[in-house]
Amino acid sequence: MRSRLAVLVAIAIAVAAVAFAISRAVSSAPGTAAPRPVTLPTRPATYLGVYEAGTPLTYKPVAAFAQAAGRQPNLVGYYSGWGEHFATSFATTVHRHGAVTILQIDPTDAAIAAIVAGHYDRYLRSYADTVRDFGYPVVIGFGHEMNATWYSWGYRHVRPPLFVAAWRHLVTLFRDEGADNVTWLWTLQADEPGTGPIASWWPGSAYVTWVGIDGYYYRRSDTFTSVFGKTIAQVRGITHRPLLLSETAVGPMAGQPAKIANLFAGMRLYQTIGLVWFDIAQHQGIYHQNWHIEDSRPAVAAFRRDASALTLAHP
Repeated sequence: MRSRLAVLVAIAIAVAAVAFAISRAVSSAPGTAAPRPVTLPTRPATYLGVYEAGTPLTYKPVAAFAQAAGRQPNLVGYYSGWGEHFATSFATTVHRHGAVTILQIDPTDAAIAAIVAGHYDRYLRSYADTVRDFGYPVVIGFGHEMNATWYSWGYRHVRPPLFVAAWRHLVTLFRDEGADNVTWLWTLQADEPGTGPIASWWPGSAYVTWVGIDGYYYRRSDTFTSVFGKTIAQVRGITHRPLLLSETAVGPMAGQPAKIANLFAGMRLYQTIGLVWFDIAQHQGIYHQNWHIEDSRPAVAAFRRDASALTLAHP
């Protein structure tokens, strides 16, 4: 009896050992995603991100920015047009560089009411399934800057309750598809004349992971407080979700070197979790300046100095 029991125990141990070895081999196989974390770190001033022209078709501009900044960004962004699918190849490259992909789904070519009605669910499920299968963390926003007037889904174009319903529909659909690796970024335009009341667009804490604020330094008179302070105060009246400066830059007309220092100092003072620099060269007036740091040696020096002081999160 004892000898038979010993044999059965030995067999069970052997089977368990084989199963463990197989699971280790599968989990370390090339192309196999790591387990999906539920949340990303949210310590203040630990994210340095970038948007570049040409992404997600190429990573080269991101590499050039990293060289100029003296730091590898840990958030790398792109804008996803409606009907496009998740850029898995680009996100894989981002992950290999130790960063997280951050993207904004742009519903210009969609009717917000049709999103709520489920008319795009087939497309959205396919998108969610691809993100889920990618496996690593992804930060996703939808209909960014909805409190401003310049997008078709925003203020004075779509009623806030309809946008909120679309946001909730999107988040619920992704969760139903098992895309638990998504950090949901509700992205506002920094409050300025002409923007709508922030609270009316709030979908509820159950549907938001991080709050993003987009804001720029256009003029020499701009400071962190004047650009972001009022918006942060309003957001804190609604939620205490982590705050990310989700799209920002300092223009040459604002005095880049000095104001870059002000931006980083404000990020720390206001306890935001980080910033995503809009490193794109525009030449269309004060609101579309050349935001590239690479085109200005003083801007590069200022950015490198402040970026070097950050203790970046390693998601």
